[in-house]
Amino acid sequence: MRFRNLHLYRLHDAPGLDDAYLEGVLTAQACRPLGGSEARRIGWCPPAGRAGTQLCHEAHAQRLLTAVRQERLLPAGVVREEVEERAEALEADEGRKLRRQERLSLKEQVYEELLPQAFVRSTRIDLWWDTRRGLIGINTSSRKRAEEVLDLLRETLGSLRVTPLATNTLPMRAMTSWLSDPGTRPAEMEIGDTVELKAKGDDGVIRGRQLDLDSDEIHSHLECGRQASKLALGIESMIRFVLHDDLTIKSIRFDDAVIDEAAQQDDGDDPIARLEADFSIMAHVLGITAVTLLQWLGGEAQAGADFPSAA
Repeated sequence: MRFRNLHLYRLHDAPGLDDAYLEGVLTAQACRPLGGSEARRIGWCPPAGRAGTQLCHEAHAQRLLTAVRQERLLPAGVVREEVEERAEALEADEGRKLRRQERLSLKEQVYEELLPQAFVRSTRIDLWWDTRRGLIGINTSSRKRAEEVLDLLRETLGSLRVTPLATNTLPMRAMTSWLSDPGTRPAEMEIGDTVELKAKGDDGVIRGRQLDLDSDEIHSHLECGRQASKLALGIESMIRFVLHDDLTIKSIRFDDAVIDEAAQQDDGDDPIARLEADFSIMAHVLGITAVTLLQWLGGEAQAGADFPSAA
């Protein structure tokens, strides 16, 4: 199971795309090695890694894409030291202090010279596209990185109307209510042991792990006006995660029953078949999770297509 974090987006007016067309436009934006003067670049790569060449895997109206973000690592301290050395040498040769603009020009020159020598860090970011429900989920802990992948998808397709998934009930308000009054918890909800409580003023943040969240201590903090900004939740026999107040889902853990189901799939030792089997099961669980969260949080706030049932 690949996804550990999930930023959810509503897709509006999604174009109909056949497999051949989608594979073609993805290929046009496929990743390639960074050029010597490029600081960063993002492009598509096969989700199966070296085991495959296909850029999009689709099954049961679920698509899996993978972006690779490449970035050269050039520490600011290295650039600063080189600039200082060169500036001191120039000032000694010319017998004067360099002006601010001359130092800035020198810094740009040093950066351009050192950049091709810098190490390259590559980060893979998976994208799940539920074409039946009109959802996109991106597997990253960073909202900024998720937006970069969406920008790449927009560039690839020519246009893409997406908005962050939003709910009628604010997650912070709902999470606080679930902690304060167990009677408000949906029947299928499981409360975990991780929480973050924020105060409205400047009293800081209280974080707890491996706690009994129904304890008197937690209720005391809530009675003092603190609100839950993160809360460990679960859906019985399916998934556990930490819900954040911006509707981000992090620290995803699939239930043993889901992992066992994936392990029992007959893939014939074919890595592509294994990937597609795992993804199909994972996407099914994530789809149910998204639907269930919307139900828990009073439905979707933004106008959009009717949301199919969780089944």
